[in-house]
Amino acid sequence: MSRNVNLGVLVSGAGTNLQAILDAISERKLAASVRLVVSNKPGVLALERAHEARVPTKVVSHRDYADREAFDGALVEALVGAGVDWVVLAGFMRLLTGKLLRAFPNRVLNIHPSLLPAFPGVDAQRQAFDYGAKVTGCTVHLVDEGTDTGPIVAQRAVPVLVDDDVESLTARILVEEHRLLVEVLAAIAEGRLDVTPGIDGKRTRAHLRRA
Repeated sequence: MSRNVNLGVLVSGAGTNLQAILDAISERKLAASVRLVVSNKPGVLALERAHEARVPTKVVSHRDYADREAFDGALVEALVGAGVDWVVLAGFMRLLTGKLLRAFPNRVLNIHPSLLPAFPGVDAQRQAFDYGAKVTGCTVHLVDEGTDTGPIVAQRAVPVLVDDDVESLTARILVEEHRLLVEVLAAIAEGRLDVTPGIDGKRTRAHLRRA
């Protein structure tokens, strides 16, 4: 049985993954509520999407803080104040510190446009295309303090077609990002995500049980 998951979504740009979450909730495909959308940049399209869905928003500019920890402290205050259970990075272009990760242990998700650990960081689609990869895709992972290094939750493969360019490849990956992110959040709402902490130098692992 699904329980309603209270989400906080961090954005920096267009917010198409945010829109996928909002649509899935509206269509009753996802037992969740977006309690707050936070952007580190004013005026981005993601904020307009939230306003249209009548979801509370807040702009917390990283430029207003002396360091990353102070910025993350402001994020934590906003998210906790909104009653958030899980934090979703939906095109959020800032690395997080332990300040936020400790406030939401193993409850911060990111969607990345490659099959990690291949092609981490920015412009992953172009990295895959320029490398000549025949298959790429997208990954939902738990967030740690590295760059796209957290435990992998789920992945979806996307072939690189002979007539692809970076733009067409990016568009086809994005379709799968929307689907995969919603599927993972639905599984979390159903209590099907298991996280095994790493001990004795072993890596923390995440596993989705079948419905």
